[in-house]
Amino acid sequence: MTRLSVEMLAADTVAPITSAGHARLGIAVLLGFAVIVLLITKFKLHAFLALTIGSLALGAFAGAPLDKVITSFTTGLGTTVAGVGVLIALGAILGKLLADSGGADQIVDTILDRAGGRAMPWAMVLIASVVGLPLFFEVGIVLLIPVVLMVAKRGNYSLMRIGIPALAGLSVMHGLVPPHPGPLVAIDAVHANLGVTLALGVLVAIPTVVIAGPLFSKVAARWVDVQAPDRMLPQRPSEELEKRPGFGATLATILLPVVLMLSKALVDIVVDDPADTVQRVFDVVGSPLIALLAAVVVGMFTLGRPAGFSRDRISQTVEKGLTPIAGILLIVGAGGGFKQTLIDCGVGRMILEISKDWSIPALLLAWLIAVAIRLATGSATVATVSAAGLVAPLAADMSTAHTALLVLAIGAGSLFFSHVNDAGFWLVKEYFGLSVGQTLKTWSVMETIISVVAGGLVLLLSLVI
Repeated sequence: MTRLSVEMLAADTVAPITSAGHARLGIAVLLGFAVIVLLITKFKLHAFLALTIGSLALGAFAGAPLDKVITSFTTGLGTTVAGVGVLIALGAILGKLLADSGGADQIVDTILDRAGGRAMPWAMVLIASVVGLPLFFEVGIVLLIPVVLMVAKRGNYSLMRIGIPALAGLSVMHGLVPPHPGPLVAIDAVHANLGVTLALGVLVAIPTVVIAGPLFSKVAARWVDVQAPDRMLPQRPSEELEKRPGFGATLATILLPVVLMLSKALVDIVVDDPADTVQRVFDVVGSPLIALLAAVVVGMFTLGRPAGFSRDRISQTVEKGLTPIAGILLIVGAGGGFKQTLIDCGVGRMILEISKDWSIPALLLAWLIAVAIRLATGSATVATVSAAGLVAPLAADMSTAHTALLVLAIGAGSLFFSHVNDAGFWLVKEYFGLSVGQTLKTWSVMETIISVVAGGLVLLLSLVI
């Protein structure tokens, strides 16, 4: 790893940074973040370019040689993409198969057929949580919006009573549960155990989504009492299909990678012998790459074939699933480059030295840093990647469980108060036909509830495990 702090701040990288060095580095970090925020919000520059320019600016403000800054950035970008790029691609393929085959619609329709009345908000949060496991947040919104509008119209429900639970389910999965990009990047950055993080993430997600979804929707419906807008519903993928996969096969395909990764974590706990054959087998099949790859291959047969897809159609679906993630991969990669620049400039060590005398818990510090970056940039992914890089040194002496909780604290903070600099804010506003004020009182408050409740649960768990 390139140590820019050698040339910037001290001849000895082990020696503590001086107070003057802390000040200089702190100002450099603030200016670097300011450049990123200004480029994204004021100049509407793509987050990939903003993060790239911000990384170079950070190094320049800190007084580091630019050739070393470039090396740090490209190294971090390459490492991050190598760690999570394939997983994001596999998740995108699985999500596209799920959507185009009608598998997602099959799950939605099956659950809705068995729910009604007061149970409908709970059915919506269940649908969103299950369907949201393999899907990116934006894809999940596009997929579920027709269902939300249809249910609200036909059942004469307040749009918020149905929409908020669906949005909560998608958002919680996006921020807390791998294999979504944010949690995966944080896991990679702090070297957390994926299986343990997944298990604890689900544990935190369940009460969080209940509070922010069905329970808060009662309040949101009183604050903003609107009906589904009178406009033509977007066409659902399954309306073009003569047949679609069954409920059981679809659900099993979605849950396959989750089951494999959790099985690996369980075997690691029970066996705890790296030389044991059973543990070695589960270390392979439960790795994120193999688990998601298995789900994609299985999905071709359990989702594509029952929908009547030919080999060419399946190949086209895979290709279409990969196309939209180019931007996501570049943002995540550039976030990793920014993270590495922060680390090589000595920011992680600086935070470690400053915070060692604080009474603030490391998990709360991680949450607060993620909140600050989220409010500034509007991007949960940028907040997660940047915060993970900043607090990674705090994980050095943590147990496996507490390292996983550090990831969840970052994820929870990255969801705090979505507002006008967040693309998700405008997506919700336009689809639901709300004003800016109504979106703030519903969507933004819901995101804040998710962040605070999940962060609080993470802190409580840290006291008992």
